[in-house]
Amino acid sequence: MKPSYITLFNIVLILLTLCYVTNASEYDNSVDPMLKRYRNWLQKHRRKYQDRAEWNMRFAIYQSNVRFIDDFNSLNLSYNLTDNAFADMTNREFTSIYLGYKQPLWPKQPYNVTYAAKSRSPISVDWRNKGAVTPVKNQKSCGSCWAFSAVAAIEGINKIKTGELVSLSEQQLVDCDVNSDNQGCNGGFMEGAFEFIIQNGGITTDENYPYTGKDEKCKTKKSKQHAVTISGYERIPANEKSLEAAVLKQPISVAVDASGYSFQLYSGGLYTGYCGYSLNHGVTLVGYGVEESDDDKYWIVKNSWGADWGEGGYIKLKRGSDDNRGTCGIAMQASYPLKEDY
Repeated sequence: MKPSYITLFNIVLILLTLCYVTNASEYDNSVDPMLKRYRNWLQKHRRKYQDRAEWNMRFAIYQSNVRFIDDFNSLNLSYNLTDNAFADMTNREFTSIYLGYKQPLWPKQPYNVTYAAKSRSPISVDWRNKGAVTPVKNQKSCGSCWAFSAVAAIEGINKIKTGELVSLSEQQLVDCDVNSDNQGCNGGFMEGAFEFIIQNGGITTDENYPYTGKDEKCKTKKSKQHAVTISGYERIPANEKSLEAAVLKQPISVAVDASGYSFQLYSGGLYTGYCGYSLNHGVTLVGYGVEESDDDKYWIVKNSWGADWGEGGYIKLKRGSDDNRGTCGIAMQASYPLKEDY
């Protein structure tokens, strides 16, 4: 793990922790419930640190996050938080590692009206139930969310057009898509990935070019062993109605603002905020629905932080925002790959 960005606040937390835990490894778990909780968390996530100093620092951060989680959950809002795999990280550290979406610098594709807003749409759609979504993947400590978002959208349209669900290679994009604004683990954007795949003549499978979670030299021979092709890509008008019409046809690449503590530590439920519109994370929209209990509308979003995050790797974002940009900006930068009929 990269060294964390330690703020003055976290330094104070560390000093306070050291005041009453001079050597936490010698403490009886029953004396300190927080320490017991932390030990269970360490075992669950198989976390190991370089030395005692880092152990104490992470424990201080964990305590701060857990207090935030417990206080938040006591409010009984529409979603909950938990001490997931990111609970020993500051928010600044977390966002610097896992949020890798970057706004494109070159001219954008014009908006397409093929999936323009419709006056009436079905109550729900879920591409997971139609076999067009691969299991949740994990980008690890690499800002490659853009690659996972693009790949998931391509996996979806390929299934729709050919009847085959093929797990494709994010690592190929991380290593080989280096001549655009995409920068591997340092971030990128989905339309750049679509452009690369078109120019490359296709994308290979995850099995042929497996994910490592780090920048490596492009394996040119494997990159040319195409498993799936696309013929183009298009953007969606920046409003929720158009996004709703588009996801009726296929999974969609979208970007969101995932920088908040509540997004980092999300456990489940209908996510209503707190987030803004500074897009920094690429994810995949795979459907939408309505809560049976109170008729609240939501988007079904596939993330790339592993199946232990959120609801099995997914988050339900509030749909029908007062702002046309959508919750966390989900409608602002949406695009989808095209594939000719098989």
